[in-house]
Amino acid sequence: MHNCIDWLINSTNKYPNKIAIIEEDNKITYKELYKHTQSIATYIIKKDLFNEPIILFTDKSINTLTTFFGIALSSNYYTLINPELPAPRIKQIKDTINSKLVFTDEEHLSLAKEYFNDLEVILIKDIINTKTDTKLIDNNKIKHIDYDPLYVNFTSGSTGTPKGVVISHRSVIDFINEFTTLFNFNEEDIIANQAPFDFDVSVKDIYSSIKVGATLLLVPKSYFSNPSKLLDYLCDNNVTTLTWAVSALCLITTFHGLDYKVPTTVKKILFSGEVMPIKHLNKWKEKLPNTTFVNVYGPTEITCNCTYYIIDNNKEYESLPIGKPFPNERVILLDDEDKIITSKNINGEICVVGSSLALGYFNNKEQTESHFMQNPNTKNYLELMYRTGDLGYYNEDNDIVFAGRKDFQIKYMGHRIELEEIEKNIMNIKEIVRTCCIFDNEKERIYGFYIGNIDKKELHNELTKTLPIYMIPTKLIQIDEFPLTKNGKIDRKKLMEVYK
Repeated sequence: MHNCIDWLINSTNKYPNKIAIIEEDNKITYKELYKHTQSIATYIIKKDLFNEPIILFTDKSINTLTTFFGIALSSNYYTLINPELPAPRIKQIKDTINSKLVFTDEEHLSLAKEYFNDLEVILIKDIINTKTDTKLIDNNKIKHIDYDPLYVNFTSGSTGTPKGVVISHRSVIDFINEFTTLFNFNEEDIIANQAPFDFDVSVKDIYSSIKVGATLLLVPKSYFSNPSKLLDYLCDNNVTTLTWAVSALCLITTFHGLDYKVPTTVKKILFSGEVMPIKHLNKWKEKLPNTTFVNVYGPTEITCNCTYYIIDNNKEYESLPIGKPFPNERVILLDDEDKIITSKNINGEICVVGSSLALGYFNNKEQTESHFMQNPNTKNYLELMYRTGDLGYYNEDNDIVFAGRKDFQIKYMGHRIELEEIEKNIMNIKEIVRTCCIFDNEKERIYGFYIGNIDKKELHNELTKTLPIYMIPTKLIQIDEFPLTKNGKIDRKKLMEVYK
């Protein structure tokens, strides 16, 4: 197998009339999905494009997924630009990716023509029934290898310019094969997709689904501001699997959604993106005692995740490990001298080796070389390693425990401080629902934001019981809700803009 779309072909042969994807007011069978995929692939191949980046300027939808698959079948690769992004960021991505084609939908057509006025803008619905040329597709596939890119996802860059992470078919094939086997994904699953399609959490939903012949349910973004509607949607569709960002799960428990309705058909909940607050996990465990909960960890650059930890539902946790490496991935901890750490309870940078690694950053040699480098502990042959910038240590069970970002480790009043440690102590106070700490380098201040029924003075007094005075936030700020990025993480930049 050298193209991820072989999964779609296999599932179409097995389950032609089964529903492959459901959206709010539409659905499509595997047979229809593959037919439309072939149509789009035929259209693109006739443009004489091979191994080229192609832009999608759409929201998530059945047609968006069909275009992803059509691009992949044509032996090209896709990048989705979210129409909600600010205009300067859209321009930055467009200029970086240097695509010849832009696919869009009717809702965003006029905006697409404005942003991409020098490119060919194509309406997906106009070509979705292009006459299929299977011979053309087959001849084109012969040239394709599994090392070719499948997609480019853009993440924030430390320089202020977005970085395009290039992921190959091989990396997705390698990861999804292990992911679906470990957690027993099968054709009876109904997978509720929460993540935007330009966020790599969605890769697990999309490719797990077509690999095993499951049904993928696209959850509209608007439902996440209406927990009762969201839960109705999950229950009405008998969802079995949630592979969600932590903040999406916390949104339901923050607003007591599980007191309204419990999605009892859910058998697997896998979460990632941020540290899961234990009190929120406990609320889910209480309502779904027989469900498997898994903490998965990993940055976009290593194709979704590199470690996992299956929660013991009978155990009380103070914090969750990120666990052990997925099969065929090597995860190592390196000290400040790039020596491998094997002892317990010693922090080191989490680094990853294996075929799951990205091909690097698109058109960004400098950033690629600073993050993807030769494993300093391998001398005799080329072995690329990705430096995550995250810290971790081994606990008594030899599981890796996340210990914060290197850049979340601050020096304040002469002390080295982990902001996550402050957050953990705030979360231990029973009135606290959610918290986030940010360090202002310019003003040399720690800001502690929180949701909870406790005033600032009382919270300060409580923290003096567990933290040295230099670790207590200079300013505690009570808020009603946290602003979130489009990927469902706490928007730290916006927090500082609003409350600083």
